[in-house]
Amino acid sequence: MPVVIELENVSFVRQGHKILSGVHWWIETGQHWALMGANGSGKTTLLKIITGYEWPTSGQVKVLGKQFGETNIPELRKHIGWVSTAIEQKLPIQDCAIDVVASGLEASLGLFRDFTPEEYARAEESLKIMKAEAVALQSFNTLSQGEQQRVLIARALVNRPKLLILDEPCAGLDPAARMRFLRDLERLAAMPDAPAIIFVTHHLEEIGGWMNQALLLKDGKVIAVGSPKTVFTSENMTNLFDSLCRAKCDPDGWRLVMDK
Repeated sequence: MPVVIELENVSFVRQGHKILSGVHWWIETGQHWALMGANGSGKTTLLKIITGYEWPTSGQVKVLGKQFGETNIPELRKHIGWVSTAIEQKLPIQDCAIDVVASGLEASLGLFRDFTPEEYARAEESLKIMKAEAVALQSFNTLSQGEQQRVLIARALVNRPKLLILDEPCAGLDPAARMRFLRDLERLAAMPDAPAIIFVTHHLEEIGGWMNQALLLKDGKVIAVGSPKTVFTSENMTNLFDSLCRAKCDPDGWRLVMDK
């Protein structure tokens, strides 16, 4: 299978503090990953390196077949969908939803040129994929948290990326909205042309059956990688959160029980 991401011995040091250390990570087409780690584990830095917003202190990075240091990073970003609060906070929130989605065509925060009817049609199609076409003409800041997340993912999908990164996409959603949102992600992942997905979360309960790979990051180091059943063990989760806990998988999904 084509390799989407190749990280070889990646480390990142800032002001003498090692944030990532010797990270190896390969992602292939058709794989959907859960990335978990406590606050300060290095997850955000890892994502910024993958998207070219940070540069590793050492190691090799190749994304979508492009070797970092030998490729046009801004152009590469157009083929990577990224949804995070860091992006959301920089969007012109008064723009209507379809304009927010269209801005993804240039990987820009706002509109800086006129888009063609064909390009707006692509934006509308992305909204339909996320079942958000009904809010196309509403201002982004008037939408519910769940609607905003769907619009942001539609923006990430508008260039038909090969890689989609979702950085804690369920943050702020109430339980019912979170359930509906996770079901929509499962539907998206099942599409024949679905991108490889990296789903970042703190909560084991958000891990769906469509996620076929998992990586645990602690203090900038990979402590477990592989299938969810081999990664989400009680031993690994206790290590990850430095607290005695039990990981359980039943027909309703994953659960994490914190022992007193």
